[in-house]
Amino acid sequence: MGDTDPTGPVMDRDEVDRALARLGAEHEAIETSLLALQDHAGRRLLEGASLTGVTAERWTTAEASITLLWNCFDAYTGALRTAREIRSRRRWSSREDLAELTELLRGEAVTMAGGAAAGAPAAHGAPGRLSERYSLAALVDRMNQLYAGSLDMVVAADAVWSALPARIDLLAAELRRTRELAHSVGVRPGEHPAGDDLERITRTLTRLREQVISDPLAYWTPAEGSSAPGGGRPDTTVYDREARALEDVRREIDAVLAVRQDAEQRIVRLRDVLSRADRTLAEARTARGEVLAKIAATEVPVVSGPPTVLQEQLAAAAEYRRHAQWHRLSPLLESLEEKAEDELLRARESLTAVTAPLAVRAELRGRLDAYKAKVARLGFAEDPELAEKYEKARRMLWSAPCDLRVAGQAVLRYQHAAAELLGSAPRVPGQGGPVDRTGPGA
Repeated sequence: MGDTDPTGPVMDRDEVDRALARLGAEHEAIETSLLALQDHAGRRLLEGASLTGVTAERWTTAEASITLLWNCFDAYTGALRTAREIRSRRRWSSREDLAELTELLRGEAVTMAGGAAAGAPAAHGAPGRLSERYSLAALVDRMNQLYAGSLDMVVAADAVWSALPARIDLLAAELRRTRELAHSVGVRPGEHPAGDDLERITRTLTRLREQVISDPLAYWTPAEGSSAPGGGRPDTTVYDREARALEDVRREIDAVLAVRQDAEQRIVRLRDVLSRADRTLAEARTARGEVLAKIAATEVPVVSGPPTVLQEQLAAAAEYRRHAQWHRLSPLLESLEEKAEDELLRARESLTAVTAPLAVRAELRGRLDAYKAKVARLGFAEDPELAEKYEKARRMLWSAPCDLRVAGQAVLRYQHAAAELLGSAPRVPGQGGPVDRTGPGA
């Protein structure tokens, strides 16, 4: 073979025996792996499935790779068998036997038919080679490549089939129960958004299951930077989104169920709140008439009537409850409860605004009487000037209509006169003047 012989020097008997032992161990390991791949549940499922999309394309390639893998293994087995037969001819192999073994064990002694053995099609328009020659080491490398690619595809498909269909089926069962419950409370497609959501989730899950069964690799995310066969995880993005959507619908239906359980009590409370608001407004209208009659020169705000729209909505709520339309009753009650509380607050504020002049008059009356009591307690009740100022202020405060501005000034003059008489100088906040440091209750 000359100095350029790629097999190198002729191997001795020990080198041949060691090579045969190593190749025999590799043969056994490859055979075990091939049989495991042949028996893999994912491969059996792929063989019997109606595949589409990327899975169909990759399975076509993987099937060809597995066929080629067995062909390579058969060629490898034949070469190893031939080498063992040559070595077993005699206990001490001759120089010719060792040269033949060296060529067989180290050289490109295995011939594979066609370019398909390389695992790649010929260039477009170019004829494929009729055969390929491999050394046993190169053939092992080729088998490892074919095995890794085929196993990666089989493991990925099997992982998706093992994970997603069962989870989809469980979610679909929960979806059926939710739809039955939704129907019982009137949540139906076209009548309630949650009913429409349930229809959409049903369609999406049905389509998802069909796609997962026919094209599992479309729902596989390979692990970044991993070269190990089957490195990655099932893509559950669509499933997770629909699971969250179903949970949202379930919470909404639970809210509707809660409405069904306490609807009567809530309607009764609403009637009570609106009734109190009406009574408060009626009281404010009565008080406004009294203020206009008793208080002069003051602005009294107009009191509006009760809003009929709330009563109409309350009547609609009662109708929804009567006809078990819980999905419509739920949002209406929430809106009504907020509006009813606002209406009661508005009525109370209206009453407070209307009766403010009466409150001012009452405060002036109390202040006048408190100072009179203090003056009497200190022995100055009979002072003529003080008595005159008191009587003038009292007439203003107890006459109708009462001018609060003028009456307030009269009370203030009485306070000043009393303070001067008592030797102190009161100053009413905001009016200017001395301060009564003892106060009327002193």
